[in-house]
Amino acid sequence: MSSDEPLRADARENRRRLIEAAREAFARGGTVPLEDIATAAGVGIGTLYRHFPKREALVAAVYHDQIHDLRAGAEALLSEHPPVEALRMWMDLFAEWAAAKRGMVETLAAMRRSGALDFEASRGEIEAILATLLAAGRDTGEIRADVDPADLRSLLAGAMAVAESSAHAGRLFDLVLAAVQSCAH
Repeated sequence: MSSDEPLRADARENRRRLIEAAREAFARGGTVPLEDIATAAGVGIGTLYRHFPKREALVAAVYHDQIHDLRAGAEALLSEHPPVEALRMWMDLFAEWAAAKRGMVETLAAMRRSGALDFEASRGEIEAILATLLAAGRDTGEIRADVDPADLRSLLAGAMAVAESSAHAGRLFDLVLAAVQSCAH
């Protein structure tokens, strides 16, 4: 089957289950044997390798799936909450995303060094999500006009790097939110 052909329904379901099992396993941290992921997904190791010939392919799929969830989360939050509240809630999603990468850190680092995963594109996707959230807040006058999505991404990543707990990260995010809010509000 060429990579352009759509997957059969059962193959799509197996792929989805593999990605979900890998997400859960990687979030626990440590090195996770691919056999354990296949078992957790309810498929054989051959099925895993048909979808993901190398660990890096599975890690990349999980990573992109997580970024997709960050985008969908931003859209859902903006549809249900005022922009500043949506931005702060999205920061918590960002923290969950960062924490969920624990078991992928070594592989992601190797992929970054080898060029197997385009981190600049991923960074751009995160910044595009932030740009959408910031624009919504600017439109209501709640977010400062000079806040750059790349700067905000750096602040959030930095907060996650130094946070000693999820509560500490939350307090740091509250400070970041206060810094980006307009003085008019």
